Amino acid sequence: MRERAEIQIPFVAGAVVYAKDVERVGHFYSQVAGLPVVHREQGFQVLQSAACQLVVVATAPAIAAQITVESPPVRREDTAVKLCLAVSSIEVARAVAAKCGGELNGPQGEWEFQGDPVCDGHDPEGNVIQVRASVL
Repeated sequence: MRERAEIQIPFVAGAVVYAKDVERVGHFYSQVAGLPVVHREQGFQVLQSAACQLVVVATAPAIAAQITVESPPVRREDTAVKLCLAVSSIEVARAVAAKCGGELNGPQGEWEFQGDPVCDGHDPEGNVIQVRASVL
């Protein structure tokens, strides 16, 4: 299935997330970070706002076969990169993440960075993320 947005948003900055279940992981990021899907093809989705592009790509079958996604997912904290996503409210993002198969730490796990509240969590496949609610 190929779906393309009618409005083209210029690329500013972004990241790529590999996933066993592109639809589920793409839905998670779309809902939690408010990133609309602007392009979709078999094996990947492009989510994009004016400030960020996130591409969710299907993990290669040979690698995917070696990955077990548990329920609930176990955080994969042994990685050198953590996505940081802008949200309007950590409390709202926490509730949405839970409905979409991920999790954000509870309020006791929040802290402040550069004047903004932040919180860590994970997506439905255990990839570690951070959300940041701008107070501007």
